[in-house]
Amino acid sequence: MPVDPSVIGKQLPPTTSTIDAGRLRFFAEAIGETNPVFTDLEAARAAGHADLPVPPTFLFGIELENPDSFAWLADLGVDLRRVLHGEQSFTYHSTAVAGDVLTATPTIGNVYSKKGGALEFIEKTSKVTRANGELVAELKSMIVVRNPEAGK
Repeated sequence: MPVDPSVIGKQLPPTTSTIDAGRLRFFAEAIGETNPVFTDLEAARAAGHADLPVPPTFLFGIELENPDSFAWLADLGVDLRRVLHGEQSFTYHSTAVAGDVLTATPTIGNVYSKKGGALEFIEKTSKVTRANGELVAELKSMIVVRNPEAGK
């Protein structure tokens, strides 16, 4: 079933998270980040940060903290077994650090199909802000939905 383009511009439920230093260290190690500024508080402070900074791509995971982080896709009628992660991009406006309370507010940016509907693309944009409203980053992800029966 094709995704209804009338969902473009729909704001999805926001997710708020307090950034934990232990999670930042674990994430930095998991992605192979070797710069000590991401794992050692003294190195972070020597580099001018108030605490451990958020490693690259970490902010993508904030929305995954929702109890059902993919419910919005199911609400659109998307069969989650046919979903692929197509693309991810980040525009950083400031550096988040451990202890920051961040809110990710996602919006459906665009919906379109290719190959006669066999592939559908859902663009989701998210603004990540601090508790005071300051913009930390803008994220964009592209979800690809395979619809093999549509191409026949």
